[in-house]
Amino acid sequence: MTPIQVNYKNPKKYNTGKHPIRQPVIIVGLIWILSKILLIGKKYKVEKINMEGVKPPYILLSNHQYFIDFELAAMATFPHRVNNVVNIDGYYRRPWLMELIGSICKRKFTKDLHLIRSVSKVLKKGDIVCIYPEARYTPIGTLAYLPESLGKLVKLNKVPLVVIKHRGNHLHTPFWNFRKPRKVPMHTTITQVLTAEQVKNMSAEEINKAIHDAMDYNEYVYQKENNILITEGHRAEGLHKVLYQCPHCMKESQMASEGAELYCKACGKRWTLLENGDLQAQEGDTEFAHIPDWFEWERTQVRKQIEEGTYFFRDKVDVYSLPRCYRFEHLGEATLTHDPNFGFILEGFYNGQPYRVVRKIEEQNSLHIEYDYCYIKPYDCVDISTEDDSFYCYPLTQNDVVTKLAFAVEELFRRKRRAIGKKG
Repeated sequence: MTPIQVNYKNPKKYNTGKHPIRQPVIIVGLIWILSKILLIGKKYKVEKINMEGVKPPYILLSNHQYFIDFELAAMATFPHRVNNVVNIDGYYRRPWLMELIGSICKRKFTKDLHLIRSVSKVLKKGDIVCIYPEARYTPIGTLAYLPESLGKLVKLNKVPLVVIKHRGNHLHTPFWNFRKPRKVPMHTTITQVLTAEQVKNMSAEEINKAIHDAMDYNEYVYQKENNILITEGHRAEGLHKVLYQCPHCMKESQMASEGAELYCKACGKRWTLLENGDLQAQEGDTEFAHIPDWFEWERTQVRKQIEEGTYFFRDKVDVYSLPRCYRFEHLGEATLTHDPNFGFILEGFYNGQPYRVVRKIEEQNSLHIEYDYCYIKPYDCVDISTEDDSFYCYPLTQNDVVTKLAFAVEELFRRKRRAIGKKG
């Protein structure tokens, strides 16, 4: 199916192909001061492991739980220059600032050869490149899909690999309820995982395993191990956005949450989110006490629908695009289809002409989703990005479906890769 460009009055788009500048020393200091101010009143610890004698250049990989990750990473890397890879919406209304601090612009889940060149340029200047390879905030406090290209990128540049791992950030500010933070201690570690010599002698597959092992995390295990009690009465509010399918009656998109309770509107079953992070059914069996187990069970249900040929998504969506950085373009109503044999198709009309956005299964290893998106309007949406544009789509008739769409994208991509591997 052939894509059709949006008929913008101004066809010019933001140039994500700009190479980043070297971060000015004064900016390094200002970022540290600002991060220190923003962390006032929060309990946190930054710990360095196996970092003796480690100096830039190196590749820094970080897990991604919320915006506070950037502040803690700045504390961990000071006083060195860091060029962060940042999605296009991070440039919204402030591209001049992002360029000034040396950010590398990216549209999520698109192939970008320029990014590879920019990473190499930064490293050759003797600085740090920081990448958040999950490419979105963790929806459930566990490690998300990591692209296989990471190992190749590290291998190509032959510099040390360092990993920042944040713990407690998701518990403090869960993606599904970022407006009501909790009082949770945060612990950030920065660790040299591989030396330049080890990178040189390892295969890309071996590097990928080292990355996964170093970055793996589970916020609810961290909570238990550190005896953290979350006493806020609103601690379950928003949890239904990720736990959208009832394991009791199997209905989808009928879950809701209020206070410390999660419940199904279809069958009436209720669970309480305890202060220690466990879920407990108010009546009958507790299907999943551990929140990530419920989340992964939902993934298996999507996989089963794909395998049985029953998975399909189509809905009317309200679309906003971000071709440039100063304003979201409201494209109005369109139709978004996710076909398990093809991928995403977004079709609509704008400025008197039709447009069509196409993203094939093999072109997306994951999906950028947002809950209560702060830049446009406070509802859930998905971002379908191309190499030069991004389309934020708000489903109009189906509720709490964006998490399921993310599962489907990842499962279809893996299925496609397995099929290609068998043929090859």
